[in-house]
Amino acid sequence: MGHTWIDIEISNLEKTKVKKVSGLVDTGATLTAIPKKLAEELAIKIVATEQVQTGAGLIFIEKGNAIVAIGNKECLQTIGISDIIEKVLIGCVTLETLGIKVNPVTGKLEETPLILYNINYRQLMTRWK
Repeated sequence: MGHTWIDIEISNLEKTKVKKVSGLVDTGATLTAIPKKLAEELAIKIVATEQVQTGAGLIFIEKGNAIVAIGNKECLQTIGISDIIEKVLIGCVTLETLGIKVNPVTGKLEETPLILYNINYRQLMTRWK
């Protein structure tokens, strides 16, 4: 499929500092992660430190809350803040929260319905009989 780079806006919760950046969509990542320098520039407050799994093993990263916007959609997200990455990585939680998926054939983003809950189809049909 290749790499999918998209424009993304990230801001602090107050929206007093906003930056449009290019981000790499990483469907293998849970969280969206940004470089520590960008978090400092946007005045994103650290709310926790947590251990995460990376390709290089377990590491500790800081976490903060930010407003993330892709296209005309925006959401509040907990994001990873790392001093070892140099680019913005967009994880699957952000994509799913915004109702976006990556088309594996084209490498482009597409809108997708949000899933409220998963129901067993057989149970549903039994209930209606």
